[in-house]
Amino acid sequence: MHLSLLPAPPLAAARLRSSVLLPEVKMAAFSAETDLVTGWCLFGLALLVILAFCWVYVRKYQSRRESEVISTITSIFALAIALITSALLPVDIFLVSYVKNQNGTFKDWADANVTRQIEDTVLYAYYTLYSIILFCVFLWIPFVYFYYEEKDEDSDACSQVKTAFKYTLGFLLVCAILLLIGAFIPLDIPNKKNSTEWEKVKFLFEELGSSHGLAALSFSISSLTLIGMVATIIYTAYGMSALPLNLIKGTRNASYELLENTEDIEEIEQNIQRIKSKCKDGRPLPTRDRRMLQQLEERLRALRRRGRRLEYIEKSCWSKFCGAMRPLKIVWGVFFILVALLFTISLFLSNLDKALHSAGIDSGFIILGTNLTNPLNMLLPVLQTVFPLDYILISTIIMYFIFTSMAGIRNMGIWFFWMRLYKIRRGRTRPQALLFLCMILLLIVLHTSYMIYSLAPQYVMYGSQKYLVPNNLTFDGHLANATTYVSKVCDADAPEDQCTVTRTYLFLHKFWFFSAAYYFGNWAFIAVFLIGLIVSCCKGKKSVIEGEVDEDDSDMSDDEPSLYYG
Repeated sequence: MHLSLLPAPPLAAARLRSSVLLPEVKMAAFSAETDLVTGWCLFGLALLVILAFCWVYVRKYQSRRESEVISTITSIFALAIALITSALLPVDIFLVSYVKNQNGTFKDWADANVTRQIEDTVLYAYYTLYSIILFCVFLWIPFVYFYYEEKDEDSDACSQVKTAFKYTLGFLLVCAILLLIGAFIPLDIPNKKNSTEWEKVKFLFEELGSSHGLAALSFSISSLTLIGMVATIIYTAYGMSALPLNLIKGTRNASYELLENTEDIEEIEQNIQRIKSKCKDGRPLPTRDRRMLQQLEERLRALRRRGRRLEYIEKSCWSKFCGAMRPLKIVWGVFFILVALLFTISLFLSNLDKALHSAGIDSGFIILGTNLTNPLNMLLPVLQTVFPLDYILISTIIMYFIFTSMAGIRNMGIWFFWMRLYKIRRGRTRPQALLFLCMILLLIVLHTSYMIYSLAPQYVMYGSQKYLVPNNLTFDGHLANATTYVSKVCDADAPEDQCTVTRTYLFLHKFWFFSAAYYFGNWAFIAVFLIGLIVSCCKGKKSVIEGEVDEDDSDMSDDEPSLYYG
């Protein structure tokens, strides 16, 4: 009797099947680990690129004459941390999407423990980065800023440290208040009438421990993001219209500007000679003439500095190279304005969808699913299936926000209500202004995560995840007993065990009132962009040395153009 002709026992058959399937499962798990490692390696590569970019960016704008090592390191580190946090967004989306197949089923290796481990890894990464951001915003940057603000010839390092730490205590107090509000106020108090005050306090601490401080950290970061929203409305919205149109229109010709500047110098010199001629006989000048003479002399010094700068630019090879690249600048300007219009249209459709289909202001204008689709909301989930295409697009969006924000800050400067605090100029930015600049950019980058959610809510919440829903078959109009499963894109109606929400979304929507504020902020962003677009269209060409020479500059700054134009 041949054993091969006999049917295998059930236990032996199960062992045979397991021995056949085991290598396949191991191979799938190995492939999954390889892909996950690849995703994290790309994130590590992005870290190196971010550090290099921040170093070049800060070095480009810091003053060579007043540069300080500590302020430079602080600015680079703060900006890098913000960009790294934004770079974690596509990794978060990739990881929650990768555990599922395109047909809506979980992959063989993706059990509950593995999924939870992946989620915890991203969550702890966010904890670390957001904690560092709080440290930078409320301790490190204020301390360094006040340290250099109190610096003078008579003070020593010890007194500077004491004064800086005294002012920094106010920021630490604000941080502590935000953490306490986020930790305790939103939590539910037990409704038992016979519970004591001690039991209520104990319940609060138990809830705080069970959430791992998520609410406290989320409230603090959301508060900073709210400030970043204001900076985005002021600087980014204007920069998105000013930068492309400036590239398209170009700058004025240096030779023509130099000729006009020479004529202005001659005119002012004649006015000065006319006023001085009144006192040739020894009579003192009237107060009005003395004031006018002082203003004319200050104006003459500024024009001479401007003339020296224009002469240098007219002869420099860099200006000739920029003139040859003029067609490329026009192409980039057209591309940037198209991207700006794409963002604005997508943001308008997303906000309109919330206005028409959300549950209202009490829910933070949260919508269950997408009713009015927009271009970016369709494009990002498609690109997410081919990693790292969505990573590249998200990085491009973030860098676009950085450059447009920088254009807005350079054109407007840093203001406190009606007072201009600092000017941002290449190679001539003071250490305090550099810290302010990086603080504003840090807050703007924090807000970009919510901006991306507004542009593509489905992508930020679930990525490309799908889940299975039962579908009863019908034959000739009668319901049959056979049941099939069809895949459906994950949305808010999906079961919790079938679709995993990104950790980014949990941080962004922990409190409804922040979501409501972001909703109205998006409308303000669209309005400021349209106003800036009209203003930029009505403006003429900028000067070739726009922002490089001002009335209050010193004559010692004339040797600095070689750092940028040579």
